[in-house]
Amino acid sequence: MKSFLSLVVAAFFAGVIVLALAHPAASAPPPATADTLRQLEAEFMKAAAEKGSAGYMSYYADDAVEVPNGAPLIQGKVNIAKGMAFLDDKNNSLTWAPVGADISASGDLGYTYGTFEFRSKDKDGKVVVDHGKYASIWKKQKEGSWKVVLDMGNASSQPK
Repeated sequence: MKSFLSLVVAAFFAGVIVLALAHPAASAPPPATADTLRQLEAEFMKAAAEKGSAGYMSYYADDAVEVPNGAPLIQGKVNIAKGMAFLDDKNNSLTWAPVGADISASGDLGYTYGTFEFRSKDKDGKVVVDHGKYASIWKKQKEGSWKVVLDMGNASSQPK
């Protein structure tokens, strides 16, 4: 009986080993690349277009910093959000295009930069178009998502 029990236990452990080798544990997601950030930028812009300020702010970390053109730093997502209501006005349109992106060697920090266009209407209903450049620093969050931790932009002349 003892040898039969030993045989059953050995067969059980052999089965467990075979199953473990046949079904390896879930692998880690692939490391982020510059293309990861470019894709995030596209999703970010789509969220802003579809959901206004709420969609836009969903890509910001809680401790984000905004460096606005010609104005003081704005610290914290809550404070940044206070100035983003203009995105809820359907007469306004903010679009941007990343020109470059990169990821740190550690894979948890990256940046994008590019150009933006903001369209609005003045008090007479005439379309006003502003152009500029931006740079955003992205940080991988503890749960694995990427969020903007620093964003800055400045005005520029109309592109040629």
